[in-house]
Amino acid sequence: MLIGFAVPVSGAWATPGNQAAVARRAEELGYRSLWTLQRLLNPAGADDRTYRSVPDPFVTLAYLAGLTTRARLGVAVANLPFYAPPVLAKQAATLDRVSGGRLDLGLGLGWMPEEFAAAGVPMARRGARAEEHLAVLRALWSGAPAEFRGEFYGVPPVVMEPPPAQSPLPVLLGGAAEPALRRAGRLADGWVSSSRADLSAIGRSIGIVREAAEEAGRDAGALRFVCRGAVRLRPGGREGRRPLTGSYEEIAADLEALAGQGVTEVFVDLNFDPEVTGPGADPGASLDRALEALEVFAPRDRPRAGAGEGTG
Repeated sequence: MLIGFAVPVSGAWATPGNQAAVARRAEELGYRSLWTLQRLLNPAGADDRTYRSVPDPFVTLAYLAGLTTRARLGVAVANLPFYAPPVLAKQAATLDRVSGGRLDLGLGLGWMPEEFAAAGVPMARRGARAEEHLAVLRALWSGAPAEFRGEFYGVPPVVMEPPPAQSPLPVLLGGAAEPALRRAGRLADGWVSSSRADLSAIGRSIGIVREAAEEAGRDAGALRFVCRGAVRLRPGGREGRRPLTGSYEEIAADLEALAGQGVTEVFVDLNFDPEVTGPGADPGASLDRALEALEVFAPRDRPRAGAGEGTG
């Protein structure tokens, strides 16, 4: 199982300096990938502090692309409804090129009504819209003349240049409901779990994705299954603890157990820990915790220095 790490992307610790420090150290330690998330805005007056002060994921990854050379760069996830397909296609293709073919594009449907209202797009029939959106993206990324006529999107004969460095550009779909899981199996290169996923039963979700891929005549063995590991470091030995909450030793054992459920890659993510991202958290102390976690969870088999991964 491959292991990645999420850079600071939520709360006061999500500064360019802290992002750079985590990204550089993660690459030195041999982590496979670096990850961001998307949150456009939040309801005014809401008590939920989970997604406060979140920078744009694509701008952040472009910044990190200039500071790293090997680690793959992922977003889990950008929400399709908030983009016109050609705009997202151009952004993703450009990011893939400036990073030397290192982008892993996680896409989702979105769930916060306030974001949909502010973006001026409907929440209804998000799944059907997403399927057309993805078809348009892939047509534009081909580099060849493309045209699309669908129920939701229409594109006249056009050519988008330059195309992504990777061909095809890897697309991972998110979502927890069965239709979303089956969509990932039918259409995507893999599936990425959310911070709210029940990691004790993630194997069931993976099984649904694989089943849908096989029913569509696809090679389920070629799919990627990426788990967001929402880690919370706490005193160990407590009864009834949830996976990835506890001591370093307990969390390390939980990470190993994910491979047995079919996870092919997990990334450690401290952005969902209120002790790291909450309003009272000290950004410097949060960075220190991340740097310590990087050392503890570092991959045992590190790539040799300077080895590039390109489109692998």
